[in-house]
Order: sequence, then C-alpha cells, then structure tokens
Amino acid sequence: MTGLEQVAVFGAGVAAGTINTIVGSGSLITFPTLLAFGYPPVVANVSNTVGLVPGSVSGAWGYRKELAGQGRRLIRLGLASGLGGLSGALLLLVLPASAFKAIVPALIVLACLLVIFQPAITRRMEERGRKAPPADGGLLLLAGLFGAGLYGGYFGAAQGVLLLGIMGLTLREDIQRINAAKNVLAAIVNGVAAVLFIVVAHVAWRPALLLAVGSTIGGQIGAKAGRRLPAGALRAIIVVVGIVAVVRLLR
Repeated sequence: MTGLEQVAVFGAGVAAGTINTIVGSGSLITFPTLLAFGYPPVVANVSNTVGLVPGSVSGAWGYRKELAGQGRRLIRLGLASGLGGLSGALLLLVLPASAFKAIVPALIVLACLLVIFQPAITRRMEERGRKAPPADGGLLLLAGLFGAGLYGGYFGAAQGVLLLGIMGLTLREDIQRINAAKNVLAAIVNGVAAVLFIVVAHVAWRPALLLAVGSTIGGQIGAKAGRRLPAGALRAIIVVVGIVAVVRLLR
C-alpha cells in the first residue's frame, strides 16, 4: 500500500467507527475502500471485520452510561448474537469465494435500504417506547438477534441498523439505551467472527490495523459528538458508497 492509500484506509476507519457507533453501516465505507485498493472481496471482508472490532468496543465504552442496568440482559442477548456471528463467519469460510461475490451485492442493497428507512425504524421505536413498558423481547428477540448475527458474521454492513430495528420492535425500551446495547452486540458479533478469521483465514494485517486505530478514534467521536451530524447527509453518503461497491462487485 502507498502512503496515500494508508491514509485513506485510516480515514475510512475513523468514518466507519463514527457511523457504526451512531447507527451502523460503517462497513459500506471501509469495504469498498479495500476493494478499490485491490484486495479480493473475501480478504477485504475478513480484514474489515477484524479491523472494526476495536471501533465497536470503543463505541460501546462511549455509551457506558446508557448501558447501566443492562448487564444481565446483555449476557442473554449476547449469547444469541455471538452464536449467530460464529455461524455467519463459518459460512463465509465454508462457501466458495464465488458465492460471496454473488451474495454480497444483494446484501449491500439490503443494507442501503435499511439505512434509507432507518428514520422510520427510529420513529417506530419511539412510539413503542411511549405506548408500553419495557419487555424482555422473548424468543422472537433472540431469534432476530441470531439472524442479525448470522448476517453480521458473514458480511455485516448495516448490521447496526438491523439490530436497532429488531430491538426497537421487541424491547420497547428507550432509544439511546437500545443504541448502547446495539454497540455491545455488534462488538460481540464482530469479535467472535474476527477471532475465527484470525485463526483460520487470510487477514491483510496492514489495512486491518489501520482500520483498528481509525475506528477506535471514530467510536469515541460517534459517542460524543456524532449525534450532531446531519442525519440525511450521512445516509446519502452511505447509500452512494454502497452503490459504488455493488457496481464494482458486479463488474
């Protein structure tokens, strides 16, 4: 990698860490960046997952006040997310690279749609929070988190948006506390997948480390000042980058 490319990957990591902490979908910035610099899709995905784990942890730490009192709940929900993440990572390693290249464009389109409809998801969450007391979500929540973890372990773009929607529709909890829990669950999914990838897959370590440092900084930015970013502009950037990634993968 050239010096300029390293700076670009680091900057993408900062942006992804910020975006992931606020809502999710930061991989729609970093994954296309790695593709643009010549990394094969599976290697780019594996390295991206490994590199963004510290950012997820950083974002969760930044939301630690909102996490107060959620410890017991997060143990239960984290098990479902972790099992899903491990299953998705195993699928990535077992299926041929051609399958990943064929499936991921559809997943990116899904991620872009989730980003576009995120305001409606947020409004729905707020309405549910006003109408009913908190609930544990039951088996529906656990099944949904397993599915989100499966998606996150395999690819992961907009995993955070998916987690927000699932928990918002089942927990009927304050949105900021749900967002804090989302950061923890995303860290668990990415962390489980990353451990597996480090052990048995090929990781491009230089970009992964650049993403790790950048996303850690971005996690703190997202936790402290990210809510001030214009939401519409942020969504537009993410969707445009996602479309670029789809076009590149389909060429």
